[in-house]
Amino acid sequence: MLYSLDWPLVPHYAAALVFGYLCGSIPFGVLLTRLAGAPDLRSVGSGNIGATNVLRTGRKWLAAATLAGDMLKGTAAVAITNAFFGRDAAMCAALGAILGHLFPVWLGFKGGKGVGDLYRAVAGLRAHG
Repeated sequence: MLYSLDWPLVPHYAAALVFGYLCGSIPFGVLLTRLAGAPDLRSVGSGNIGATNVLRTGRKWLAAATLAGDMLKGTAAVAITNAFFGRDAAMCAALGAILGHLFPVWLGFKGGKGVGDLYRAVAGLRAHG
């Protein structure tokens, strides 16, 4: 159902979108493989920054940590935003987290596939609904 926009809350929605984007744009696969001394993830296997490609480096624990980080970034953005600004702003944070994963500013706007982030962001919204 459509409803009118509450204009005084627009800055909160914009802040939630930016916060979600920044959370979603954290490239856990790239960061963790760098910290572990593994080769640049974008030059291994498919070149993707996700947990499946991290697994191709042969380090299962690193792939599990990447998966956990990728799972939590969207959920954390939704949960934190929901706690401070409510459900509508949390939806903006979910959108921002998905866009951040797809187009991370830190990697020249070339990110992951975003399917998992979409699922986790929606799961976060359902949990806080």
